[in-house]
Amino acid sequence: MTPFAFHTAKSVLLRPGGAADLGVLAGSLLGPRVLFITDPGIMRLGLADATLASLGVGVAVFDAVEADPSQETLLAAVAAGQGATGVVGFGGGSAMDVAKLAALLLGSGEDLGAAWGVGNARGPRLPLVLVPTTAGTGSEVTPVAIITVGAEEKRGVSSPILLPDLALLDPDLTLGLPPAITAATGIDAMVHAIEAYASVNPNANPVSRLLAREALRLLGANVETAVRQGENRAARGAMLLGAMLAGQAFANAPVAAVHALAYPLGGIFHIPHGLSNALVLPQVLAFNAPVAGAVYAEIAADAFPELAGIEGSQARCAAFIAELAALSARVGLPARLRDVGLPNDALPRLAREAMKQTRLLINNPRPVTEADALAIYRAAW
Repeated sequence: MTPFAFHTAKSVLLRPGGAADLGVLAGSLLGPRVLFITDPGIMRLGLADATLASLGVGVAVFDAVEADPSQETLLAAVAAGQGATGVVGFGGGSAMDVAKLAALLLGSGEDLGAAWGVGNARGPRLPLVLVPTTAGTGSEVTPVAIITVGAEEKRGVSSPILLPDLALLDPDLTLGLPPAITAATGIDAMVHAIEAYASVNPNANPVSRLLAREALRLLGANVETAVRQGENRAARGAMLLGAMLAGQAFANAPVAAVHALAYPLGGIFHIPHGLSNALVLPQVLAFNAPVAGAVYAEIAADAFPELAGIEGSQARCAAFIAELAALSARVGLPARLRDVGLPNDALPRLAREAMKQTRLLINNPRPVTEADALAIYRAAW
């Protein structure tokens, strides 16, 4: 058997209503001075009110996290957390990513410039609790944090030191998610599972593949219900669990070209991450199909049980790709890059930027050149 390592959060707790008891569940871990990192929308909606009340006094709230958070935002969060004994990231992937790196920088004084990349962060970090409010990124169980540097470039820190002490999954926090966000984050989670299963990273392993398949089963069966029946607690809980399992999978068998081509869409045109993935997913899978068709065929029926009866791996792979595109349409997501206002003359620049994502492209089943990336973008336009 090929050697591998599997890392995840120290503790995962799924508990409806659990966010309101965070002080009881994690107060001793976090200590008396907590840095609470979230975004303005969370605060405006009052989603964090019960959690903050449970944490009591000594909480410094940093609520200025934006989509695709900047390095300036991260450093502002660190400044707000001077003297903190623990960090809570409460929100979507952006808030949790900022919380991970704030816990690292506050706990160690580490140089951020030296931490970029894979395995370069050394720590230690402050105690860290992550509470997702969307079912998509899986950031609550991944060792990766993505930050926008300068105007457009996305950089990542990837290290097991960023994995939290506690990931708290509270489905009730996702009940108010609008349909469009539910759809985009749900497809994002499915992309995580698909890319983790097909990843050619040397650490791709049986555990990550099992988690990816269970994630696809949960996500495929529940995403449309969650979009159409936003108050359905069973569907919301299944989506949150599926997203977390997909996060555990790609945390150990890293994602590939779908994400590499999605990042420039967010960095340059500020298209939300989940939607960026959805927009290029069918075209990237079609590009990979000549070498990964059998792999995609293995998981097709996990997401879409009706595909189980299709004979032949290439035929089932083609049906899988078509059904993923149809699913995006059924949940109301735009189908083409042109539908989100992206100009055709931007495609060469996107291809150049995508090639900078070497840490992702190396995991793709089929090598991607700049010419390939441009062809994929053109097919998606």
